Amino acid sequence: MHPPPPAAAAMDFSQNSLFGYMEDLQELTIIERPVRRCLKTPEEIERLTVDEDLSDIERAVYLLSAGQDIQGTSVIANLPFLMRQNPAETLRRVLPKVREVLHVAGVEMQLTAAVSFLTILQEESVSIHAYAHSFLQVILLHLEHRDAGVSNAWLETLLSVIEVLPKETLRHEILNPLVSKAQLSQTVQSRLVSCKILGKLTNKFDAHTITREILPLVKSLCQDVEYEVRSCMCRQLENIAQGIGTELTKSMVLPELIELSRDEGSSVRLAAFETLVNLLDIFDTDDRSQTILPLVKSFCEKSFKADESILISLSFYLGKLCHGLYGIFTPDQHLRFLEFYKKLCTLGLQQENGHNENQIPPQILEQEKKYISVRKNCAYNFPAMIVFVDPKNFHMELYPTFFCLCHDPEVPVRNTIAICFYEVSKLLNSGVYLIHKELITLLQDESLEVLDALIDHLPEILELMSTGGESSVQENKLSSLPELIPALTAAEQRAAGSLKWRTHEKLLQKYACLPHVISSDQIYYRFLQRMFTIVMTNNVLPVQKAASRTLCIFLRYNRKQEQRHEVIQKLIEQLGQGKSYWNRLRFLDTCEFIIEIFSKSFFCKYFFLPAIELTHDPVANVRMKLCYLLPKVKSTLKIPADKHLLQQLEMCVRKLLCQEKDKDVLAIVKRTVLELDRMEMSMDAFQKKFYEKDLLDQEKEREELLLLEMEQLEKEKQQNDGRPMSDKIFEKKRRDTKTPTQSLPKNIPISVPGPSSVTPSTSKEIKKSKLIRSQSFNNQAFHAKYGNLEKCASKSSTAGYSPSTSGLAKTSVLSLTDDSFRTRNASSVTSSYSNSPLPSTSRGTGNSVDPKSSGSKDTQPRKATLKSRKSNP
Repeated sequence: MHPPPPAAAAMDFSQNSLFGYMEDLQELTIIERPVRRCLKTPEEIERLTVDEDLSDIERAVYLLSAGQDIQGTSVIANLPFLMRQNPAETLRRVLPKVREVLHVAGVEMQLTAAVSFLTILQEESVSIHAYAHSFLQVILLHLEHRDAGVSNAWLETLLSVIEVLPKETLRHEILNPLVSKAQLSQTVQSRLVSCKILGKLTNKFDAHTITREILPLVKSLCQDVEYEVRSCMCRQLENIAQGIGTELTKSMVLPELIELSRDEGSSVRLAAFETLVNLLDIFDTDDRSQTILPLVKSFCEKSFKADESILISLSFYLGKLCHGLYGIFTPDQHLRFLEFYKKLCTLGLQQENGHNENQIPPQILEQEKKYISVRKNCAYNFPAMIVFVDPKNFHMELYPTFFCLCHDPEVPVRNTIAICFYEVSKLLNSGVYLIHKELITLLQDESLEVLDALIDHLPEILELMSTGGESSVQENKLSSLPELIPALTAAEQRAAGSLKWRTHEKLLQKYACLPHVISSDQIYYRFLQRMFTIVMTNNVLPVQKAASRTLCIFLRYNRKQEQRHEVIQKLIEQLGQGKSYWNRLRFLDTCEFIIEIFSKSFFCKYFFLPAIELTHDPVANVRMKLCYLLPKVKSTLKIPADKHLLQQLEMCVRKLLCQEKDKDVLAIVKRTVLELDRMEMSMDAFQKKFYEKDLLDQEKEREELLLLEMEQLEKEKQQNDGRPMSDKIFEKKRRDTKTPTQSLPKNIPISVPGPSSVTPSTSKEIKKSKLIRSQSFNNQAFHAKYGNLEKCASKSSTAGYSPSTSGLAKTSVLSLTDDSFRTRNASSVTSSYSNSPLPSTSRGTGNSVDPKSSGSKDTQPRKATLKSRKSNP
């Protein structure tokens, strides 16, 4: 701790100081002025009043002629609208007035005019010929405005106009006057504008015209007496080189670049260096080795003695430079550039830290900011440097540097290396295990900005980590990284405890990849309950939905029937039958995700009846949301097997039509009924119109059956006293329940295929565990590559409903012996839930909820508009 400065250590309450304070207060009272009650006087209001009967064109002409500046600016801002509405009258009457006003206009009106002219060009309100005739001269007239901001605004508009103007117009209106504008007798601003225009014109003319008319001007500006002009022209040489081709570039542009790289002005040398790096692809090996390499080497050696701004640019282009010159370095030069990069990565870290910023001189603070920019650029170029040294040499050459960048004290540096982490992982391939600890470090970073950058590609990173960069593996490489799960859970807790809910939402979405990375039991005990808690308690709707969807994916890939049933039971009891209407709304969101992720038979078996039972919910918002979901609910039914469920659905809809008292809900019910009537039902047999959807659903059902099948295989193995299953028996079982190899695509962003068994001990167990994994899953929807598929061995059958005097009575809705989830050897399937069915999903008298408590998010009843709920930003 540093003691406070003496001046701040104690307040000076001497008499002189008090008199000084009183004088200051008196000055403040003098500054105060009475506030006008009316912003405008009657006379001012009279001057600002415009006849309402005037047309838009007449009003614009009047305001430009007699109005105030703010009114004229408004007319010019509205010029694109007038051009769309009546282009002929606008050009004839309004535009001449605009020209007159712009001669004496202020900065704001000039900037508005430049933007409006550009908008008219982009909207193509008039032909190019008419635009050039009416607007081009106005633009050229104000290019050299005394205000730099205004001049740049008109220049940007002109450069956009050059892109579309015909060659003859460009030659006569722009190129010919440019000859005089680029002379030394003109102002510096005029010559700077000429440089940028020349760079744009080279793409519009042929090489002969460029050589004869443009290049002489370019050479003249490259040798200008002002360093700003030389630097500006040097930065345009890249565009010129692309316009004239390789041969002319070597003979005419390269000599100018060589001369400019030796210029006395540092900004000119920097511009020449950047242009050379950007043009490396144009030059051949001889030019690179004999001409460019010596220049670059000299520039790098002098950079540490120069201003830090040069180091910032050099660090940004270093990766591109090393990549462009790769193959022509001698071993000694290769080592020098590598050491130069390492030195830049630690620039500024050798100085003492921990001082109070108020005690550090401003020039030192500014220098430290530049050093941070240098290290940030080095982090940006790190993947290119891995290629430069060869990934095989990463551990020896670059790992210490990577470690330093991941532990850099500044957030921008760590954020940049987190963005590059996926590229680094891909380049290392089988050597990705070398950066396991750095992944944990970035996951545990105290800055959420770093975490947000890392999780953009978290599924792909974890895939590479789990497979070790190999396409086919025999073990999960992440099993040797016990810190991963605590780091993931801690990252989620930090995101949840912050106000950055978007980061929290994205993290929960990315966690959907975990079933392909870690074991089912690890997900169940470390992540699944947390997802459920977020759905139940979080106050941000997008976060709740992200947790709900990830929870459904965890359920989809859970390997144990007992755990699956427990999760389903909690979803129905605590969400679908929860006391808070907010939880019941989230249950409907969950049902929508279930329909998307699971097979139709799964939804009908477990969630169909609890969902339609909410038609009796006491809260209008819940009934309203259910109405929106009903078409998707109906799409899960297959005729004739689910005819009884269709009858129950129709009965619920009829009751809504007859008994609904809320006018908003009733209106939605009527629209929903029309939509339901137009829907065509899917049949048990494949139909041509539903062929792709039926194939996808069949594939989902196969995978769900395979989960039960593999659980049974594991139990059989355990009953065999741990003896490994013979290959013949295993292959026979695998063929019986085999999933087509191309059932699902592998190009989904969050897809992380990999082994998922619970610490398998033999390769055969691993092969079995892989069978239960679909090759990929989507963050939004599943898409299938359809091949030749066998017909389902068994069809989904669900228990029916029978009407009773008290409402709809459920008859074994959640029976666990449903055909859609029955194994081939049903008699051998044992589960702790086999003899105890899931809790009733009926909301009848047996599990009634007080309408008052049911109608509130907490305990108070209320009706909220469904569309008005917005999450906190």
